[in-house]
Amino acid sequence: MLKEGDRIPEFSLLGDDGNIYTNESIKGKKTVIYFYPRSNTPGCTKEAQSFQRVYDMLISNGINVIGISPDKQSNQIKFKEKYELPFILLSDEDKSVADKFGAYGEKKLYGKVSMGIIRSTFIVDEEGTVIKAYPKVKAAEHGEEIAKFFELI
Repeated sequence: MLKEGDRIPEFSLLGDDGNIYTNESIKGKKTVIYFYPRSNTPGCTKEAQSFQRVYDMLISNGINVIGISPDKQSNQIKFKEKYELPFILLSDEDKSVADKFGAYGEKKLYGKVSMGIIRSTFIVDEEGTVIKAYPKVKAAEHGEEIAKFFELI
């Protein structure tokens, strides 16, 4: 998994808005990149809503938020519309970008081991360097945790 001081890998993903987002296109602003397993599931919805609650604070301080999951773009659009999410959602259907970040791998759920998206977040500076990594997050309060990192609350 990427850690503080690492450069984010090259990527190119389709956004819910139809635009292509790359590691180069997000440079110039601090960016919160969070990986989540699946749209419209209870934990992922709680996490998205936690970012929604602090989004205005983040964006007004020049900090972008991007969510990435293996969902198809059509599912990302439905998820965004249903919950009125103000930030970009990217589709990583083959999980290759999650894998590059270290957000895809073996995980345990109820004692069962499987491969999947590891709920994790990376705060990236204006040049594309990780300044904070969260390898495990509590979905319901994670947005507030990020706002506290930036000393906004």
